[in-house]
Amino acid sequence: MAVLPTTVVVPTIGRPSLDVLLRSLRESAGPRPADVIVVDDSETRSGPAAARNRGWRRARTPWVSFLDDDVIAEPDWLARLAGDIAAAGPDVAGSQGHVTVPLPARRRPTDWERGTAGLQDARWITADMSYRRSALVAAGGFDERFPRAYREDADLALRVQDAGGRLVHGRRGVVHPVRPAGFWASVRAQAGNADDVLMRRLHGPDWRERAGAGPGRRRAHLATTAAAAGALALAATGQRRAAGAAAAGWLAATARFAGRRIAPGPGDPAELARMLLTSAVIPPAAAWHAAAGWLRHRGAGPWRGVPDLVLLDRDGTLIHDVPYNGDPERVEPLPGAADALDRLRAAGVRVGVVTNQSGIARGLLTEDDVERVGKRVEQLLGPFDVWRSCPHGPDDGCGCRKPAPGMVASACAELGVPPDRCVVIGDIGADVAAAEAAGATGVLVPGPQTRPEEVAAARHTAPDLGTAADALLGGAW
Repeated sequence: MAVLPTTVVVPTIGRPSLDVLLRSLRESAGPRPADVIVVDDSETRSGPAAARNRGWRRARTPWVSFLDDDVIAEPDWLARLAGDIAAAGPDVAGSQGHVTVPLPARRRPTDWERGTAGLQDARWITADMSYRRSALVAAGGFDERFPRAYREDADLALRVQDAGGRLVHGRRGVVHPVRPAGFWASVRAQAGNADDVLMRRLHGPDWRERAGAGPGRRRAHLATTAAAAGALALAATGQRRAAGAAAAGWLAATARFAGRRIAPGPGDPAELARMLLTSAVIPPAAAWHAAAGWLRHRGAGPWRGVPDLVLLDRDGTLIHDVPYNGDPERVEPLPGAADALDRLRAAGVRVGVVTNQSGIARGLLTEDDVERVGKRVEQLLGPFDVWRSCPHGPDDGCGCRKPAPGMVASACAELGVPPDRCVVIGDIGADVAAAEAAGATGVLVPGPQTRPEEVAAARHTAPDLGTAADALLGGAW
């Protein structure tokens, strides 16, 4: 059977709807995807952006197809996905499927159902969105500062388009049932106002128009909240007439807001009670979250995410430096190296080794010796996605021996990683210089062989490999 050049990534918190989605994928007609990765976020609750990043970084296919865990793939979804991918020209960075939200046939929809139905017209939502993996790499993936399933997909789409990628609509589709919601669901949804603030910080005041997000109601909610606060403040100072006027303004604005929400709805008593109560609470909730967003994101800059590839020097960085060692039994990992590598791999970061082995040129080692030592390193610390070893001496004039960029550039090319999405970690200045010469970022972890002037010259340093890995996972590179 034909295999699609895509990996399906589904973030989940363990909802029962996941089984329904996976069943619909199994039953969908068409070629099979190369892989399906389900990212369980039920324990860490790091958010869908972070969960999707962990998923796509493990993908090794040219495309990555994102689905939410509460959608159902249409019976021909895979066949149509194959057609959408085949039709995508080289300038196409992403393709969106259409979303259908089934609404009640015998009554008018509730406020929550109408809100869910708005997904049918939303742009670039990850309920059904496929991206070229290269576009995700270049953009750094989803911005994990968006903690909810809200705006993180629009932010990524704007960044991909700003980089010159074209986004198109495909022919495939999913069904998005309206999931149950509690009485105060519309109030809890006001947390998204903080994400709207981040969108403005990152993309400017016209972000709504570019993302097709609609005008929003934040200004109206702020005005309503100001009227309520003014009424309370005036009443507290004994200015009853002015307080009454402010209270009347608040009441009129709240009634108008509630009326707009009630009119298209079913009109049953439960919905009326929900609309009246939540319409009074939503404006101050929106104002609170907007203010929190302004404080939290006041210094927000462009998102880089974690690097796609981390290349590490071998001797003095991963293992104890035994000069010209050809004996696998003498290989001893440095403290914390295994944990640091495991954390990088868990985040979907690919790892590799770039090592100078001039002992071969000096006649002190053979290539077989270096290979056997490398296999022992793999046993203790592996697996690694790429290995590069330079057998030349300092005077051979090769382009691979660090500080030359050859090994770094070659490793990036093999894995299809742009050098500016790669970090090189080493214990001497030649490691950092090789990174910078290749267009990558160098991080110096000083050891016994490191000279003071190398530490002073390095732009990025860390006291140990574990600290360096944590910094990279936190976006500090």
